[in-house]
Amino acid sequence: MTEPSLIFPADEFRGRVARLQAEMGAQGLDALFLTTAADIFYVTGFLTRFWESPARPWFVIVPQMGAPVAVIPSIGAELMGRCWIRDVRMWDAPFPGDDGVSLLAEVICDLLPKRAQIGVPSGLETHVRMPVADYARVAAAIAPRAFVDGTSALQRVREIKSAAEIAKIRTTCGVADRAFARVPEFARIGAPPDQVFRDFQVALLQEGADWGSYVAGAAGPGGYGDVISPASSVPLAAGDVVMLDTGAVKDGYFCDFDRNYAVGPLAPAAARAQEALWQATERVLAELRPGMRASAVHRMFVDALEQGGVTPGGGRLGHGLGVTLTEWPSFTPHDQTELRAGMVLTLEPGAVTDDGQLIVHEENIVLREGGAELLSARAPQVMQEIGA
Repeated sequence: MTEPSLIFPADEFRGRVARLQAEMGAQGLDALFLTTAADIFYVTGFLTRFWESPARPWFVIVPQMGAPVAVIPSIGAELMGRCWIRDVRMWDAPFPGDDGVSLLAEVICDLLPKRAQIGVPSGLETHVRMPVADYARVAAAIAPRAFVDGTSALQRVREIKSAAEIAKIRTTCGVADRAFARVPEFARIGAPPDQVFRDFQVALLQEGADWGSYVAGAAGPGGYGDVISPASSVPLAAGDVVMLDTGAVKDGYFCDFDRNYAVGPLAPAAARAQEALWQATERVLAELRPGMRASAVHRMFVDALEQGGVTPGGGRLGHGLGVTLTEWPSFTPHDQTELRAGMVLTLEPGAVTDDGQLIVHEENIVLREGGAELLSARAPQVMQEIGA
């Protein structure tokens, strides 16, 4: 009989758990306590949009030895039963006053020794998805076992993607590539950007995305003011630059890259920014290697953009990518993370034009021992023009 497992064969998940357990052992942790959609999916394959509801918490305990244990609301029994995890404890939720608290505490006490150190992802780009009061109640109930920071143990493992994960991300990038190729079908002079963004989301679904978890963009003369605002209804006009950015999802894995389009002929300042961004990305694609620090990549982008005659945009200039839209590390002056082969990353330089507008250029890559390998189709050197 085939062993139940969603998204990947069970051995893929067993390998992840083994790597987590090795890292826990090295850091003196007896278990990891996971509560978020991404972390639970990473360990179990449990994939659902039901996380959009804040009404129910979900928990997985990964001991330093042995198999993970899921402690979940009973509504998830059927779906978790199709995952590879065999030890699943349940309660009927929501349960005011004891929404999984006593069951979770009981499981932890039965599973772990009295002086156990239980790692909880607690640093940047993490959160605990349960009520704060309930977290405190569990902590008190399991004492002298203690919750401690487990960020590094989880991140060190998750940041290196398996071959199966890289294949999933490449597939999701292909979905977005095909949707971007269709943008000239519905983006034209006079079209309102909010309609263009809706049409783009339709294209993502038609090209195979499970959902468009993140779609953003902007449009304006010679560039745009930011890359996170909702779309406006101001019709596109000649001289505008339209940017679409997506974090489409396929089988639980994200892509995250954008494309820019010129509405009619591109203004000189925007053309200079486009060329500088493209060339800066070419330089990083050619020179990026394992062992570099994230901060050094930021410096490389800044130097290349300044040499191209443009002002670098503020903020980070790339980041990790995987089961969430953005992951660690961040290409900023402050992030000293050492890059390793197997990381999936975005290269995301931005440039401020002479007119004070912003243009951002983004690609998705996997870092190999010999350098960067594109997962998204390379953006054109000259910005694609759309007309009437």
